[in-house]
Amino acid sequence: MTPHDVSVIIPTLNEASNLAAAVESAKQAGAGEVIVSDGGSSDATLEIARVAGVDKLVRSFPGRGTQLASGLRVADRDVVLLLHADNRLGVDALNQICQCGDFLWGAFEQRIDSSRTIYRWVERGNNARVRYRSVAFGDQAIFANRSLLKKYGGIAEVPLMEDVELSTRLRKIDKPRLLPGPVTISDRRWRQNGVVRQTLHNWSLQVRFALGASPETLAKSYRS
Repeated sequence: MTPHDVSVIIPTLNEASNLAAAVESAKQAGAGEVIVSDGGSSDATLEIARVAGVDKLVRSFPGRGTQLASGLRVADRDVVLLLHADNRLGVDALNQICQCGDFLWGAFEQRIDSSRTIYRWVERGNNARVRYRSVAFGDQAIFANRSLLKKYGGIAEVPLMEDVELSTRLRKIDKPRLLPGPVTISDRRWRQNGVVRQTLHNWSLQVRFALGASPETLAKSYRS
């Protein structure tokens, strides 16, 4: 397997300021195809996708899970990788997948785009979550064997928590591979809301989801 056997799916909603860098990182990593699944952007996202040379542009109902499921339906490579629009893949990331051997799914170590020391602790915590709880978040660029992913239920068409739902389902079948990557992620949400406050909010969402709260209810909380 080579990086050309990987489809990178990027869900977007008004991501004009971030999308070009995400697409370029996927191309530099050698992706066989880059798919943008848009949930109804009103800014220049679609035009930027075309200029950036994405291979497939999908119009989808909004909701990250719904958009990723729409992208998965048109992907045709052996492996799919789910990349947030404000994330960037390391140039060697797809090669690392190719060296995994047989696998069902996995994710990457993070690098938060800030020099603040507190973010190094956030990165360690997020990586530990994958190692010890087998739960990967979407901003860790989850990847999976496409045919096996479809066999085991695909991606849930929900507005939020599709990553936790996917991890919870797949970890019952196989432990995720955590690769060094890195995937570089924007610090915008932590910067806007405060590192501690945002981290506690993320934990709260996970606990509420585990206790049975619906993704629709949690999405409203997340947006607020």
